[in-house]
Amino acid sequence: MPDAFSSHLYARLFPTGEVGRLFTDSAEIRAMMLVEGALAKAQGAAGIIPEISAAAIHRAAMEVQIDPADLAEATGENGVPVPALVAAFRAAMNAPEHAQYLHWGATSQDIADTALMLRLRQVIGHYEARLDAVLHHLGRLARDHADTPMAARTYGQHATPTSFGAVAASWGWPLLNLRRETEALRAALPVSLSGAAGTAEALEPEAPALRAALAEALGLADPGRSWHTDRAPVTGLAAWAARVAAALAKIGVDVTLGTQSGIAELRLGRAGGSSTMPQKQNPVGAAAIEALAAQVQGANAVLQSAGTQAQQRDGAAWFTEWLTLPPLALGLAAALTRAETLLGSLAPDTEAMQRILSQSQGLMAAEALGFALTTRMSRTEAQAEVKALARQVIGTGGHLRDAALARWPEIDPALFDPAQEMGQAPAEARAFAAALRL
Repeated sequence: MPDAFSSHLYARLFPTGEVGRLFTDSAEIRAMMLVEGALAKAQGAAGIIPEISAAAIHRAAMEVQIDPADLAEATGENGVPVPALVAAFRAAMNAPEHAQYLHWGATSQDIADTALMLRLRQVIGHYEARLDAVLHHLGRLARDHADTPMAARTYGQHATPTSFGAVAASWGWPLLNLRRETEALRAALPVSLSGAAGTAEALEPEAPALRAALAEALGLADPGRSWHTDRAPVTGLAAWAARVAAALAKIGVDVTLGTQSGIAELRLGRAGGSSTMPQKQNPVGAAAIEALAAQVQGANAVLQSAGTQAQQRDGAAWFTEWLTLPPLALGLAAALTRAETLLGSLAPDTEAMQRILSQSQGLMAAEALGFALTTRMSRTEAQAEVKALARQVIGTGGHLRDAALARWPEIDPALFDPAQEMGQAPAEARAFAAALRL
């Protein structure tokens, strides 16, 4: 079977959108040709190669079409597609007097890495758009449900009251902080122009100025040095992607739990069905997000090992990037798309939330009761009293409010109203919405 991201069958389950097109053979070749064209143009302007040849190469880079399949055999032999691409490009130009200046002073890694940076710049832009949409949905939920009480859960058990808006905000804050990092990620994408062994000897003495000119022409950063074996531009983006995936997985997990039978505090606009159980409404989108996040994090773990590079170029480490970066990037694109769709139709079932609060026997007020009693006794004594009272309520099936008021009539009954005991939850929900200007 094909991989999940190129499969027609699973295209809607794991949708990669425009990011998928940026990791095709055609997109890779086109990006490398653009780099070759920009390099020639910069070299012509600097007098390194004839300007007429530079113009011919630059024009051809935008016009020549090369079939990726024609490069496959040579790529298998050379371990990189650039030599075959350069040969095919020169042949397609049909102008040997100009084509001889193509790829002047560069090495395969310069072209491949710079072309990758061009594509990653576009990938980051797509991530930003999806993140903005996800954050908008979360901000809306936080704003609209800042005061909607529900049960907070720790270790899967009822804890104290919170608000659904605060839950949405807790999903959103990590993503908002990660969104704030994207401009720095983009600004750190560099050109590479360091020649065969990272010394740029073939381009001396113009190498630094030429690298700066190429960076300006392509809208990439000038690293000021060789980065052939410093893979931070790749590993840094991958680590960021893994953090985004972890934040999205949190949403997927919580939505799955929130829709499960017996809780059903969350409603999905669209849910999956079962082939044999017609009553089922499966949280397919949430499950897909969880699976994609695991895939991204796994790919990142392997990709980070490519940061250890032997000598001045490491084929095995470089190949490791090629094997892991595309599925990592596609996995995050799909997870973001699924999250946008999921959150766009997600809504709390406020009646279910209230029912669960009502059925909790008032035990979620145990902490608040313990602190309220410290005006009458020590904190240690208060904890012991409330613990004993909670056991009594659990054993008899009563309500903590009734038991507490029978024991201490002066206690404020509002202590047992979840809507009055959400602490900072409403404020945190509103703060998140305000951070998004909603």
